[in-house]
Amino acid sequence: MITGGGRHGRPSGSAALAAAVAAAVALSMALAGCSPVSPSGGTGTHAQAAPARTSAPVDPLAADARRRLSVMTLTEKISSLLMLHQPGTDAAALGSFAADNGLGGLILMGDNVPPAPEDLGALTSALSADAALPLVIGIDQEGGEVDRLRNDEAPGAEALRPQPVQATEDAFRSRGALLQSAGISVNFGIVADVTADPNSFLYGRVLGTDPSAASVRVAAAVAGERGRVLSTLKHFPGHGAAPGDSHRSIPSTGLGYRDWLSQVAPPFRAGITAGAQVVMFGHLAYPAVDARPASLSPAWHTILRRTLGFTGIAITDDLLMLQDTGLAEYADPTENAIAAIAAGNTMLLYVTPADPARVGMVIPALINGIAGAVESGRITEAQIDDAAYRLLVVRRGLAVRSAHGEPCGVDCRRLLR
Repeated sequence: MITGGGRHGRPSGSAALAAAVAAAVALSMALAGCSPVSPSGGTGTHAQAAPARTSAPVDPLAADARRRLSVMTLTEKISSLLMLHQPGTDAAALGSFAADNGLGGLILMGDNVPPAPEDLGALTSALSADAALPLVIGIDQEGGEVDRLRNDEAPGAEALRPQPVQATEDAFRSRGALLQSAGISVNFGIVADVTADPNSFLYGRVLGTDPSAASVRVAAAVAGERGRVLSTLKHFPGHGAAPGDSHRSIPSTGLGYRDWLSQVAPPFRAGITAGAQVVMFGHLAYPAVDARPASLSPAWHTILRRTLGFTGIAITDDLLMLQDTGLAEYADPTENAIAAIAAGNTMLLYVTPADPARVGMVIPALINGIAGAVESGRITEAQIDDAAYRLLVVRRGLAVRSAHGEPCGVDCRRLLR
């Protein structure tokens, strides 16, 4: 585990935890029908915490997360917000990479899938050093064009669009069950973007070419994955309206906020209402709202939380994509990470190569740079606590699911419903 001297190496005190109470929202609120639980046990929203209710029943996941948070150092909290990639199918090497860097999650790419995909479950079961606090294991398994698992026989978006809505739910139920059997906890697989442009690189991946068609299928996809994996909607606030490929540039659109609400937001709103627990922010800009990429925009995070009512995990798209644009303002990976956390992201995603330094990323230096931003006041410690707490609730819930099997205990059902 990476540790630092001075304040970075000390557990947070009561003042920091009290500040976290004011800012934090438990992931429980992200789950349908559940009230948010702050690190102090009170209720609240992302913007403002309501007074604690002493008569509220004790939530075991929340209580355990609060206990764990109270003894974590600042660097441990920051490390837990990172989901990185390491190539290969050596479970011991992958697990050591995660443990040595204190990571909260790993993203699996095609290079992590064994020659026999059915062997993936054995690999993922060996990745977490602590079964009581498992890593968040993510994958991009959309089906169709984006297909990491060769044994996923369910159709992808383009094949599903002309079919009845039920076909989408059935496909994602099958896909979710496959991922669950492989030990994967989060699927970055539901494209909530909308485009009718066949020249768009997203065209074959969208579930609908108009807001209405996309909305019902996005909701159906979330329903299909429910209870199997945590569902992710991407690429917020909507890549389809912004021509270009965010892997190489910062696509931009002249669409204003009111038009966004009616033309782009509906599938995201539908997916959130259906119970999606994760939203991935895209590296794309709506200058009428904020000139910055949405992934680094406090304005867009506020819109997601307050306007669309999302209370779950906000994760960036691969932050190395910003560097790949070649734009000078995104050349520094530490500055990008600081901006992403300050904007409101819960988790930072990086599809790192075998040697992250090859892309200018030294993991300990990145973590220490974020800690320095807390020291200087660019990021509040309450923001770090909020994000770390949300992820602790998720990871403990995943452990409960694993311990109970299926069907699982009440906390697990709340997490995954």
